[in-house]
Amino acid sequence: MTGPMQITKAQEERCPSAPSILPRYASLVEKNKDLFGWVRIAGTKLDYPVMYTPEEPEYYLRRAFDKEKSVSGTPFLDGGCLTEGNHYIVYGHNMKNGSMFKDVNRYKDEAYFKEHQFFSIYTPDREIRLKAVAAYYGEAQPIVRKTRFKSQESFDAFVHEMVKPCSYGGEITYPAKTLYTLVTCSYEINDARTFLFAVEVDEDGNQIQPDDVFLQRMDELMGDKTKDKTQETAQENLQ
Repeated sequence: MTGPMQITKAQEERCPSAPSILPRYASLVEKNKDLFGWVRIAGTKLDYPVMYTPEEPEYYLRRAFDKEKSVSGTPFLDGGCLTEGNHYIVYGHNMKNGSMFKDVNRYKDEAYFKEHQFFSIYTPDREIRLKAVAAYYGEAQPIVRKTRFKSQESFDAFVHEMVKPCSYGGEITYPAKTLYTLVTCSYEINDARTFLFAVEVDEDGNQIQPDDVFLQRMDELMGDKTKDKTQETAQENLQ
């Protein structure tokens, strides 16, 4: 990487497309090189930068984009994301004033889910078009934060298990290429979370399937048995 988008070696090794933003946000990278990307859901208030600090994953839990203290924090990518991996997790607070990931909770309503099923994450190279396939609340289980899988089959089984609780979600074609998960706190039960799961789609809204090159790369990546030491407590602290 060159210019204002220079990042640390740790970020290069662990971030899927670090940092991930559109060129028009380049001036923001100059202000803060922790910027990973930008998530936007049309028709909602969810329109925010996503930060990435793998060496201190929860740095933006209570910090604004300018790194000053902030109750609402800034949405951030899970520190355990893998280079060109297949499961990307973004955390954000459920604020009473309707900001941050408050609207993620609204996806538990079927009508709202279908009305806002498509959204995007922007990178320097492209727009990652996403289609929501499931949304529900549940306990803050560590399994949701899983980013390492032994095989494509184990990843597919994981995806199936994650989306299964939602009765009105979209269908998924397997093998699945990637899964994007937005997570925020919820209050139906003690220590609850709302999960919004999405898959990548093309301009026509059709799910993008992994090609042979991608599957080969995943096979090589999944063969890495190195333990992930960074994703321990992000989900639990989103209160």
